[in-house]
Amino acid sequence: MKTLVIIPTYNECENIESLINEILNQSVPGLDILIVDDNSPDGTAGIVRKICEQDPRVYLKERPGKQGLGTAYIAGFKYALENDYDLMIEMDADFSHDPKELKNLIKGCKKNDLTIGSRYLTGANVVNWPLSRLLLSVGANRYTRLITGLPVHDCTAGFKCFRRKVLESIDLDAIQSDGYSFQIEMNFKVWKKGFKIGEIPIIFIDRRAGTSKMSKKIIREAIWMVWKLKITSIFDKL
Repeated sequence: MKTLVIIPTYNECENIESLINEILNQSVPGLDILIVDDNSPDGTAGIVRKICEQDPRVYLKERPGKQGLGTAYIAGFKYALENDYDLMIEMDADFSHDPKELKNLIKGCKKNDLTIGSRYLTGANVVNWPLSRLLLSVGANRYTRLITGLPVHDCTAGFKCFRRKVLESIDLDAIQSDGYSFQIEMNFKVWKKGFKIGEIPIIFIDRRAGTSKMSKKIIREAIWMVWKLKITSIFDKL
């Protein structure tokens, strides 16, 4: 099984080298890493470029400017499909997602088509978030489940593993959402196409270094996205 871990980056110079090393230290057979960098002014791409020269398991896709999380993952998915990967993993660059859980995500896709690393499967397993951020996240997930009916505890999770056939079935060029709403939209389309979704519990730890990319724009987009998905699914437009 060939597995590609896709990591979007923007100003992650303090995290990226250590994260890549920890991922590769997990000794997962057939695992490669693709960094999708949006022209980070802090030199993230330069760090990754040097690693690529030394390790053939690490790849870099550089983009001319900050284009957002959703389009970064779409670019990574297309790269994975073009290069015959069997599994595609989404992962944050800031150590919020523990590299040690990669094996469990991959194991989950032996029986699931999409496996999600869930913060809310066994309560609220979040460390170092302010209460306001936790309430926002919990509320967003309850809101999403209420409106869409999506049978997932953590609809906005960004640590997940797709089987190849799932991404082959989705029109990736039609996905234009970002942030929270990108995760919601992808999960919803996977569910509506009849694929099996599973969740594994993870502990989410707020970033070690750098700054969060959360914004009011991302929140507003997620609020409207759930209604868009609900309405388009009624008319079978997915």
